[in-house]
Amino acid sequence: MRDGRFRVLPRRIAGVDVVEAQTSRSFARHTHDQFGIGLIHHGAQKSLSGRGTVEAQAGDVITVNPGEVHDGTPIGDGGRSWRMLYLEPPFVEAIVSDITEGRMTRCEFADPVIKDAMLASRFRAIIAAGTATDCADFPLRWEASALALLAEALRLDPEGGSSPSVPPGIAAAINLIDDDPLAPLTLADLARESGLSRFQVVRGFTRATGLTPHAYLVQRRIDIVRQLIAKRTPLADAAVAGGFADQSHMTRVFVRKYGFTPGAYAQAMN
Repeated sequence: MRDGRFRVLPRRIAGVDVVEAQTSRSFARHTHDQFGIGLIHHGAQKSLSGRGTVEAQAGDVITVNPGEVHDGTPIGDGGRSWRMLYLEPPFVEAIVSDITEGRMTRCEFADPVIKDAMLASRFRAIIAAGTATDCADFPLRWEASALALLAEALRLDPEGGSSPSVPPGIAAAINLIDDDPLAPLTLADLARESGLSRFQVVRGFTRATGLTPHAYLVQRRIDIVRQLIAKRTPLADAAVAGGFADQSHMTRVFVRKYGFTPGAYAQAMN
């Protein structure tokens, strides 16, 4: 298959999704509303990140923060394969609170590619713990592995929050979408909220987020869909609640973003 194979493993830990992929597919710019940390098993890829364009190869740990614009293109003709953990922000914040003894909860991955054999080994250990079917002490083993992995992979940001470099007008436009992603907004609405011209909004929005206003809006809506499916909302209802014209439209956007169908994700939640 040209686009490769994607598999969402059954969810065993609340707030954590495990995804396996083997693909030669290129992904356009997009974001996730979760933290992601994974390991390249085979091949290599080039991708945009919040730190610029980076390359990762077999044995490298890869990360992405919620809302961080990224893409992905294989290097060479053989494609690449990886496993990823996608972690809900409250799950990560609770671990960070434990690591820092309650001094902080906000955090981010500082490095989109980490070349560290020990960290890669810790990732393999957490995947092994998460997929074992005959482990009586599974929760304890998994949580211990998760704490060790994130303690090494995270560079904590005591300030948290948004980048101060985002101009106030553009921040206002972003907040207008974030406050109600289902609202039928127009570019004129964003311009009025920001106090800028429509052209200035498009240019400033893209500089600040890496996405056009429309692409950002669609991302926020598909984030809503994923969260609803994780709560076992029927797919057709999730499509309506996410502001999509129909289930087919939702599915096309979902697959472009994640590489697998909403139905596959729903099955993993059962």
